[in-house]
Amino acid sequence: MNRNRHQETTEITDLILEAAAKARDEIGVVGKQAATAKSVKWPIDCTIGPGLEGAIACESKVGYVNGSEGMLSYRGHDIFELCAYSTYEEVSYLLLHGHLPTATELHEFEQKLINYRHMNKTLRLLMSYPVEEMNAMAALRMGTIFMRQEFTTLDREESKPTLDDAISSDEDSIAMETKPSGESRAIYEFKKRKKRKKKKSGLDDASGLEACYHLIAGVPTITAAITRLRKGMMPYEPLNELGHAANIFYMMNGRRPTPIEERVLDVTLILHADHGMNASTFASMVVASTMSDIYFSVGSGIAALNGPLHGGANERVLHTLREVGSPENAKAWVAETLAKNEKVPGFGHRVYKAYDPRARILGPLAKFHCADCKSEIQDLIATAEQVENAVVGSLAQEKKIFPNVDYYSGVVYTRLGIDPAMFTPLFAVSRVAGWTARVLEYIQNNRIFRPRALYTGKFNQEFTPIDER
Repeated sequence: MNRNRHQETTEITDLILEAAAKARDEIGVVGKQAATAKSVKWPIDCTIGPGLEGAIACESKVGYVNGSEGMLSYRGHDIFELCAYSTYEEVSYLLLHGHLPTATELHEFEQKLINYRHMNKTLRLLMSYPVEEMNAMAALRMGTIFMRQEFTTLDREESKPTLDDAISSDEDSIAMETKPSGESRAIYEFKKRKKRKKKKSGLDDASGLEACYHLIAGVPTITAAITRLRKGMMPYEPLNELGHAANIFYMMNGRRPTPIEERVLDVTLILHADHGMNASTFASMVVASTMSDIYFSVGSGIAALNGPLHGGANERVLHTLREVGSPENAKAWVAETLAKNEKVPGFGHRVYKAYDPRARILGPLAKFHCADCKSEIQDLIATAEQVENAVVGSLAQEKKIFPNVDYYSGVVYTRLGIDPAMFTPLFAVSRVAGWTARVLEYIQNNRIFRPRALYTGKFNQEFTPIDER
């Protein structure tokens, strides 16, 4: 999306700025963070719960979530300003490079995305499988492996790491029952291999910027192809004259988007691009820390996002809103649900104890975009608003439970003509920018992830022969 396209969607810019102003009025501190966060001196003390809750695993300059105040920023840029004035291409560049691009840098980046969107071999391989019978996320993860085969030589036998490459191939051979010392550099790592001659058909570095560009451009092409194949139709080729969001819309729906549709999808992509050390980001970083490559790392992120505790919540919200049935039923439905101590999908967050800033944007965006659509979708947004009023009225003050990013995103995607089965793949399309940015950052000062488990089992058990058991 070219920046001047925002001139055709000023209503969306205005509603984002209104949401920012509302957040500022309610919180009172938006935009008043210190210029630079303090650096960390390792090792550090922290309180850790099950699932590594509260653990601090690394330092990062990519993104910051302030859950207590409901704030989100990428590389120090407030999410409201990025959604109001920027594009997904600019935000992806920002996450990867640490600064917003100049006009020349953005043009060069966009040209790379245009080139990498075309993946004929990858799509041919994908189409040889029964995608219409597969979970969409499984097909997407498979597609990233096909991308790896098309653009790199890493799956060839001659590219396999040798025993001589590894300094320590089995970290468990090192005693770990001592307090970690927090070394500033990696101890167990692969030595740098001698550079191979670059081949015309592939990338020479599957853990560098070019691989990140390739994944940011290619994952949407695969997702759109999966959308079409699941319906028994052939994929569309990307159009070079369209921007990132517009191409995704076109390849999924078979028509060019209106300026409003393009802008709405672009905003949703920005909102989902990064969000701290969530499960899929952590999964990507764990794989990268072994000195595997970014393709496998992103595949791990997709696999983690496939789990219902991470991805798929917006699909569940859509089902719930249809179950509620109408705005008039909302108050009674919420009261009955809360009385049974059941959770309302799309509310509450592991991190946020305030209104999710992404939901602050998506709520008004959904209402705006659904204003002139058919009655079924208008009923959905009206029901969503009444359910929100009932839940917030009951739980916000005492339990700090508010809508999260998933609450309105499903309605927005539905208005854009996207099938619910593709909601989570579309999440991955956006998040690949954050995954690759954090992986790229982490491997610059890599240390393989190796947490410990507390053994609570028995000792000194005697072995019983099988005929005596």
